Amino acid sequence: MPDLAIGIGKSPRSGSSVTDEDGSPLPHGLRGHSTFLSSSNVSQISGIRLGTAEAAIKRPGRRDLLVIELAHGSTTAAVFTKNAFCAAPVQVSKKHMILASPRFWLVNSGNANAGTGAAGLEDAQKTCLSLATLGVCKPEEVLPFSTGVIGVRLPLSRLIGALPEAISNLSEDGWQDAACAIMTTDTVPKLASRRVAVGNDGFTIIGIAKGSGMIRPDMATMLAFLATDASVPQPMLQQCLAESVENSFNRITVDGDTSTNDSCVLAATGRGNTRIDSIADPAWATLKRAVNEVCLDLAKAIVKDGEGATRLVTVTVEEGASETECLAVAYAVAHSPLVKTALFAGDPNWGRILAAVGRSGLPGLSIQGVDLFLDEVRIVHSGEPDPEYKEEAGALVLAKPEYTVRVKLGRGKTKSTVWTCDLSYDYVRINAEYRS
Repeated sequence: MPDLAIGIGKSPRSGSSVTDEDGSPLPHGLRGHSTFLSSSNVSQISGIRLGTAEAAIKRPGRRDLLVIELAHGSTTAAVFTKNAFCAAPVQVSKKHMILASPRFWLVNSGNANAGTGAAGLEDAQKTCLSLATLGVCKPEEVLPFSTGVIGVRLPLSRLIGALPEAISNLSEDGWQDAACAIMTTDTVPKLASRRVAVGNDGFTIIGIAKGSGMIRPDMATMLAFLATDASVPQPMLQQCLAESVENSFNRITVDGDTSTNDSCVLAATGRGNTRIDSIADPAWATLKRAVNEVCLDLAKAIVKDGEGATRLVTVTVEEGASETECLAVAYAVAHSPLVKTALFAGDPNWGRILAAVGRSGLPGLSIQGVDLFLDEVRIVHSGEPDPEYKEEAGALVLAKPEYTVRVKLGRGKTKSTVWTCDLSYDYVRINAEYRS
């Protein structure tokens, strides 16, 4: 089995406070002591170098610019937001993926360059041209990514002016700094890794992600960057990433909003000793499993770090007739403000869950077939209160930082899972103050 290196995010010291990129204090709840996934044992990918710099894109005092250099011959796969108003960097990256094989990924936080029209497109293209000049490549070999406030032009001079520093800082050991540089309202960096044995050798996968609010991905999460030193043809790498995204980033929700900037990319440098040329190769299944695990680790870390979140909640729907209807029910529960606020309060108000199941739109749904559980505590049986259920037992489950809401539909054999968090006072505060 692949090994996972896990670290614990440092809690703020007594008297200090965690702040977002605006300097606004953030809640401590789950977020102040969140675990984050760390590459403390796996810290490099041969053929990948990362460099950060402070461009003061929104405010000074933090590194907010990231350059990722890919070795010659690397292949890249990518998935992007399905939001109709996709940001300028998404539009440019999609075009560049068709025109050339990427050599650089350019990432800024603090400004999404979304809703900025033709000027935003021009700005994104200028950043690619500037990096290409410094990196000695073609502009179309640069993929730009942005995250932050929507509707504001990029501070182009500051961003371009910081590129030489980011280039000078390029290092194979730059993953942790990179995970920090792409944060916005995140309170912890999100980084996961695997070292996978294949025969007498193996390959490595490292990934970073950012995301805390505006999370109901319709492709991936807000931003995620992964790399492996295996050699994988681009079409196979694209298939691997698309499948992994569907089972991880596309199964999480914080607030039900799909960002204009969602992007997830995976590079294969080919600088390791594992070469995968065919889906018949046994290493192909191993690669897919490892990429899926890294994506799922990062996706769960995003939900744990949801804006104002104090609970990580798994919503599993069983005995459905199809995956489509299982997901419809799961998201009805996971998106419900009434359910999410009850979870924040630790209130086992199962009527809210049952109501969400009922309004999920399933044709011919019979309440007599529905069972509800909090972890292993059954609260509803055949559509009615379980006679053995005691509210104290439900309250004990909801007091935990992580638990499962399980729904049985009694309609088939399909099972699907999504991950969500509770909805607290601080979610409103963080988003009300985001631009201030």
